[in-house]
Parts: sequence; C-alpha cells; structure tokens
Amino acid sequence: IEKEIAYKDIPNFPVSTVDGHKGKLIFGELSGKKVVAMAGRFHYYEGYSVQAVTFPIRLMKFLGIRCLLLSNAAGGVNPAFKVGDLMIINDHISFSTVNPLIGKNLDELGPRFPDMTEPYSHKLINKAKEIAAANNILVHEGIYFVVTGPTFETKAEYRMIHRLGADAVGMSTVQ
Repeated sequence: IEKEIAYKDIPNFPVSTVDGHKGKLIFGELSGKKVVAMAGRFHYYEGYSVQAVTFPIRLMKFLGIRCLLLSNAAGGVNPAFKVGDLMIINDHISFSTVNPLIGKNLDELGPRFPDMTEPYSHKLINKAKEIAAANNILVHEGIYFVVTGPTFETKAEYRMIHRLGADAVGMSTVQ
C-alpha cells in the first residue's frame, strides 16, 4: 500500500453506509502491477443515484485504469450451487436497474451505445478459471441477475429469475 484516501476526502465521492465497508481508496502495487482498490462501495439501494454509484469507475478511467475486477456477495439461483461457491459472471440480466449512461453523453468516458455482446472479458474469465484450477478452487461461471434491493426477492420473483436463466442474483456490480 502506497497511499490510502478516505472517500469523505475525495470531492463528489459517495460515502459507503454499509457495515464492513471501510470507505477508502487504496493505491499500491500487487505482483509488480500498480493497482487501485476500493475498500467498500456504495449501492443504489443506499439512496445514491446511479451516476454517484458509478462515479468511482469513471474516476478510475481518468486515472488510467484499463482493467476492472469486481467482487460481490450474491444469492444463488442455480440449484447446483452451494452456499459459499464462487461464480464468475459471464453475462447479466438487468431489467430493474437504471442505466448509468442515461443523460448527457461524455465522449471521453466511452461510446453512447456500447456493445454489450461481451460485457465481461472472455480473456479475463479464462485467466480466472485457469488460476482457480491451478489452485484447486471450485469456480462456476454463470449469469447474474441484478435487482435494486434493499429487499430480497419474493418467491415469485425468485422463480422468474431462475426461469429467465440466471445463476445468481444480487444488488450490485452490473451498474
């Protein structure tokens, strides 16, 4: 770790309200690579706009970050999964969340209508699977269904999510 900055000290940066989310941006080096890590994040269900939730990603782009690794805790929908299993997201379904690209387009952030046929890099997915296999770590690959939260799904919603082909459901990551 080379530097830690509290979210509250970064202009326009939201502050996490979820227990266990420390609320700081960490700059450092990992295996010889410069990295930026977020110790805690914020969610749409906390009352933040999608623009606020995605602000850190936009900031990282301006800092020169070209590769993003996200993690989350999610609910399993695939009956073959067990509690605690790891899943790499290879696609997602997002009907209920507001798209953060709505509004004025900022060309310096990317295209107005990005191609979503490969929202998650196949190259990085394969690399993660290779690393997991080399370390005897069971990892699934699947589709993530995003909901706004903060409530969990009703039984009917759960059945619908399963029927639509999702393997996991959660309240973050996609935006």
